[in-house]
Amino acid sequence: MIRSSRLLVGFVVLVAVAWSAAAPTGAAGPFRIGSKNFAEQIILAEIYGQGLEARGMKVERKLNMGGTLVAHQALVSGEIDMYPEYTGTALSVVLKAEPMTDPNAVYQKVKQYYERSLKATWLEPTRINNTYVLVVRPDTAEKYRLKTLSDLARVSRQLVLGAGPEFRQRKDGIPGLKAKYGMEWKEDRSIAIGLRYPALLSRQIDVIDGYATDGQISQARLVKLEDDKHLWPPYFVAPVVRMDALKEHPAVASALNQISEMLDDPQMSELNWRVDGNKEEAKDVARDFLKKKGLVK
Repeated sequence: MIRSSRLLVGFVVLVAVAWSAAAPTGAAGPFRIGSKNFAEQIILAEIYGQGLEARGMKVERKLNMGGTLVAHQALVSGEIDMYPEYTGTALSVVLKAEPMTDPNAVYQKVKQYYERSLKATWLEPTRINNTYVLVVRPDTAEKYRLKTLSDLARVSRQLVLGAGPEFRQRKDGIPGLKAKYGMEWKEDRSIAIGLRYPALLSRQIDVIDGYATDGQISQARLVKLEDDKHLWPPYFVAPVVRMDALKEHPAVASALNQISEMLDDPQMSELNWRVDGNKEEAKDVARDFLKKKGLVK
């Protein structure tokens, strides 16, 4: 244990030294980072922004801009240089393409389209996949030995589902679960989005639909079931950047890619809860994350 701790400390020190040593020089204008209008996006934009600032880069923030189309238009019009985007969102909203379930195929398709048509590119993806999930309490998972949606399908007739109105209409919602997994329910209740987690925790229902990085999942130690038959498309997060901005700021790509390597679902869920649940400031939560990773002091 002592040796492992020393190795970890040594690694963090090496990362911090390499990070600061790579600080660029020059008088390029500020790198402009935008975000959509919800906590996860603002946290990610702060993490990327503060990470770049730790390397000596000037960063201008345009956060909480609006929905996908607002942030996308700001990027392609040159109002911002970068914002975090989701592969599945780009596929459906920007490309207006049919759903795909292979993560790499989706990433390559949107990356190629952005480079060919929009003069922008996708940097390396994080391990944040904010796709749809079905969520249960730990006691339910233990009682029925649930790890995957196939496991859930075996016992779904004994359980009560609570889902939002949209989820029961979507092809990849309740109809998709029935078609792909054969799921039938003891009872299916329509519950407003904001009431699903309280209803689950108070045992009014047994299963809910959610998103993989919902803060309530980490806060309450709930169990996400694996989509083992790949019903849902991937929604991996990656920085989307104007190609002209990368020419002006040549050190940006490697810096953002290094940060992206450190991000995953459990960490994002925890950070989301600190902002949405504990009402902490996104900039403070982002700084704590970067401190733990050895990228800021």
